[in-house]
Amino acid sequence: MKFRKVAVLTLIGAMAMSMTVFADSDLSKISGDISCTGSSALQPLVQAAADKFADVAPGVNITVDAGGSGQGLQNVSDRTSTVGDSDVFAEEKLDKDKAAELVDHQVCAIGMAVVVSQDVADGGVKSLTTDQLVSIFTGETTNWKDVGGPDEDITLVLRPEGSGTRATFDKYALGGAEEAGEAMENDNSAELQKALQDTNGSVGYLALSYILPDNAKDAMKGIATVAINDVEPTLENIYSGKYDVWAYEHMYTKGDADEATQAFIDYITGDFSDDVESLGYCVSSKLTKTDGHTGTADAAAATEAATEAQ
Repeated sequence: MKFRKVAVLTLIGAMAMSMTVFADSDLSKISGDISCTGSSALQPLVQAAADKFADVAPGVNITVDAGGSGQGLQNVSDRTSTVGDSDVFAEEKLDKDKAAELVDHQVCAIGMAVVVSQDVADGGVKSLTTDQLVSIFTGETTNWKDVGGPDEDITLVLRPEGSGTRATFDKYALGGAEEAGEAMENDNSAELQKALQDTNGSVGYLALSYILPDNAKDAMKGIATVAINDVEPTLENIYSGKYDVWAYEHMYTKGDADEATQAFIDYITGDFSDDVESLGYCVSSKLTKTDGHTGTADAAAATEAATEAQ
């Protein structure tokens, strides 16, 4: 049986690896072009890392675009991008044979939060139960007054089906329930924020990378986060296991990464790791409860097989 090679990097292990790599090579001598596409949730981290990486590896040109996890995985599988950024395991978006050709580099974890227009929060909606969320996003509950809010119609702002943020939210916040309603054409978090700001009675969800950083404050004006079962969406609550709506962030390559791409990934999990939390992401080694977040049975089997083969 053929299994895909999995490069699962924890920040602790990767930092040790990165220090060795950097000690043995001069990044200023590395050259190449890297294109990263996919997850809009991971895009801020990859872009910030690319900007800093340019200072130590000026010969490497990196472009970063979103498009959604599904698109990023398809792009790297087709070799139309070097790296496919994803909030989900490849097996969840690609068929088994295509997923088996990819190498998974886990770089951090990301939480997702329910967000509502400010009028909804001001009207009393500060926390929703899981049952209430399911009822809202499946279209059963259509007025905020039914969940303790204002007498106002609920407007759903939904992401495309290829979105990894949507897949994560549906799995961990809605228990696998299917969202009802028309989705946005693009998996664009900035557009979603704007839609929420412009639409009274609206609700959606965002990655914490668009909520927690200092530079996200302006974009969050007119929007408020909502707790789930009275648990706030914070890094601390994710680390402690109290808040379960999160996913690992992956940077997939097709086969082993080339020198420039591997150096960039090592940089993210090494020297750049001190910036991870300030950008709204979780350091993987700090997670205390990972049950249900380790991928499909196939991914687990592939990981075990790859480990035994080393």
